Amino acid sequence: MKPEMADVAEVSEQLDMSHAPAAIAVSSRSERRSSADRRKRTVYSLFYGSFNPRRRIPRRTDARSLRDLDWHHPIWLAVAVSIVVLSCVDAALTLSLMEHGAYEVNPVMAPIVGGSALIFTLIKVGMTAGGVVLLTLAARLRAFGRIPVSFLLFAVLIGYGTLIVYEVKLLEETLLTF
Repeated sequence: MKPEMADVAEVSEQLDMSHAPAAIAVSSRSERRSSADRRKRTVYSLFYGSFNPRRRIPRRTDARSLRDLDWHHPIWLAVAVSIVVLSCVDAALTLSLMEHGAYEVNPVMAPIVGGSALIFTLIKVGMTAGGVVLLTLAARLRAFGRIPVSFLLFAVLIGYGTLIVYEVKLLEETLLTF
């Protein structure tokens, strides 16, 4: 290093007081917050935001993110709960039909259904509930840029309703033959 540069470095170190104990004490005294940083309380923020929503419409017209809203219309809760309830009914009907000789057609659930009924039900309802939560969060968005996700939620609800009707008819036919 050149001699004139060394002098500049020494002077700048002497003038830099940010690491001095007095500077640290002053900066901590000037802190005006009385509570913890709210960004570090994630669970509290989720519950508080659920009961006290602020953002009912996106701030910008081009907003297309899941975080642009923190309030969803109550219809989506009704649709989501209906889908999860129908999933539970589907699991019970599937297990009942399997006792009468039927087999699981779904290739994802077929290996699981052979084990414990409780594990099968938990995995089936858990997968459905997880998907419903994601679809509900994205209800105002468009899938693939064209299809409203809200349409997909209604399609899943209608699909589960149709499946339940089919399974009930199968169970009636099975019980009538015995």
